[in-house]
Amino acid sequence: MKNNKQLLAFYGLKWNPFLPDIPVESLWHTPQMESFVYRLENMAMNGGFALISGEPGLGKSKILQIIAHQFNRLDEVVVGVMERPQSSVSDFYREMGSLFGVNLSPANRYGGFKDLRERWKNHTKTTLFRPILLIDEAQEMLTGCLNELRLLSSTDFDSMNLLTTVICGDTRLPERFRARALISLGSRMQFRLKLEPYNREDLLDYLAHTLNQAGVPQLMTKTLMKTLVDHCAGNQRVLNNMAAELLTEGLKKEIPQLDEKLFLEVFSRKPPARPQKPSNINPL
Repeated sequence: MKNNKQLLAFYGLKWNPFLPDIPVESLWHTPQMESFVYRLENMAMNGGFALISGEPGLGKSKILQIIAHQFNRLDEVVVGVMERPQSSVSDFYREMGSLFGVNLSPANRYGGFKDLRERWKNHTKTTLFRPILLIDEAQEMLTGCLNELRLLSSTDFDSMNLLTTVICGDTRLPERFRARALISLGSRMQFRLKLEPYNREDLLDYLAHTLNQAGVPQLMTKTLMKTLVDHCAGNQRVLNNMAAELLTEGLKKEIPQLDEKLFLEVFSRKPPARPQKPSNINPL
């Protein structure tokens, strides 16, 4: 904490731009992400399923943050965020009850099933929006829980959705939806956002946006920004990790502006030599 305060004071930063806890209003997003959120806002009137997928480190969880922030700004719209996707079916119902204010008994799953659906129907009558459920790391969910969610959130012979659900996970998730046990749920994904490694222009735009939002657009030289982008393999998390390491080292050396020289010093260091194994051969 002390080092973080020193870092912010030394560079004049509002916050560390390379840590995960930056304000949601300052998060960077591409036109593709903006389009997805806009379509989801329209979908929330009628409910349904949407899918976000991609390799780790591309910003899937940040998109969920943006979605939660957007819907929390709407009066009386309930946004539930599942915290334990790997739960058993019984714990799945416990968490759903907790998220949507329904006291559920695992011994009476059918009663919980009815109570949740009734709560969602009343919510829709009041707000005209379906309740929102956000599930991160959904590749960890049991098949039984995913199918329970599908059955729980639809009524009138599958002609009406009671819930708007955004399922988010890595590339294993779309693959699971091709399996026979989950193909029915996979076919219900109205919108899909598949994140790919970012190109050079996108990541340069991300760096410029992030530094500007943090209040110090001149923190890095243009050359360093290009160097970082060229060495992160299109992965936002890798880029942030390298930049955070440079920032820490810059504070240590009291360098007012991070540059490519510092990059070479930090990332071109040779690893420490491994100790040689003692020889079993006796000297002559």
